[in-house]
Amino acid sequence: MAQVHAIRRERLRDRCTAAGIGAALVTRPANVRYLTGSAPAGAALLIGPAGEDVLVHLRPPPDDGNEAGPPDDLRSLVLPSPEGDAAVAAAELARERHADSLAVEEHHLTVSRHRAVSSVADGLRLSDLGGAVEQLRLIKDEHEIGALRIAAEITDQALGELLESILVGRTERHLALELERRLVDHGAEGPAFPTSVGTGPHSGTARHVPTDRRVEEGDFLTVRLGACYRGYRCEVGRTFVIGTAPAPWQIELYELVFDAQRAGREALAPGVACRDVDRATRQPLTAAGHTEGLAPWSGHGVGLEIDEDPQLSPAAMGKLDACVPVTVEPGVHLPGRGGVRIDDTLVVRPTADGGPELLTITTKELLAL
Repeated sequence: MAQVHAIRRERLRDRCTAAGIGAALVTRPANVRYLTGSAPAGAALLIGPAGEDVLVHLRPPPDDGNEAGPPDDLRSLVLPSPEGDAAVAAAELARERHADSLAVEEHHLTVSRHRAVSSVADGLRLSDLGGAVEQLRLIKDEHEIGALRIAAEITDQALGELLESILVGRTERHLALELERRLVDHGAEGPAFPTSVGTGPHSGTARHVPTDRRVEEGDFLTVRLGACYRGYRCEVGRTFVIGTAPAPWQIELYELVFDAQRAGREALAPGVACRDVDRATRQPLTAAGHTEGLAPWSGHGVGLEIDEDPQLSPAAMGKLDACVPVTVEPGVHLPGRGGVRIDDTLVVRPTADGGPELLTITTKELLAL
């Protein structure tokens, strides 16, 4: 993996050179981890000319097996004081190395931190690195997709075990905590995001925060969770009926959302516009009259963060590439009654390779638990 990270840093360096940038300062944690395999708290990465890269941080990363230390070919500089700022120290280092310019991630630095960097970068021309690293992260290599596959397997295992337990009478909050414990038990570093469990009138809502409402017979139960494995995060969402055969309105609503989700999955292919995937997912729902309350997106990219580019939304720009993992997650919520959400993580693949690769395989059949 050290060679993989070195290649990634070289690709960023090539972009900087082409833009006339002498050095780059990377501070967004996911970007630091992408380029080094390690992201100690508060770390900053200086990408210098001729491979002179330095990871500046407050303390060595914990030796807990979840995260590798800095690669051998990357200099590691630990700040002597816990009050130190790695970004400021890295900017000073760039100045000492006589770089003529320094690009920083303005979208990540606070105003005060940007001022602190500027104050020590005397003589350096500061510019915005923008989303250069995020663009490199967009297309995943097979190491990254492999980590996502394992994250999805862990997530499916945790959800499958919960579905075999007694659910009636338990609270949304209790079920969410139980799912997160099971993720860790199966090898996850932790949840990829706060687990969402919604029952009855809370079901089907986007990113519902669990409450103390108890599961009742006849409820819809919507669960949205994901595992984080070696920094990579996946997502799955399912809706079930509790304790009895589904009511006709529940079957009708579930089939509608299922059809929408299938349309979105089938639309995934290299070269397809992101907004066209959103349109394919959204069209069955709007045609059925569910125009209000729909989420502003139908899916999004995943990786070292749970909400990455590309965004699958009506205003999204750009087209999909092969080896880009995304979610497809339509849902409908009926106020006071509940609703349905179905969510999968997939990898965009060419039709010649079998089409989109489904990573989350928990059944999408409407089960009565």
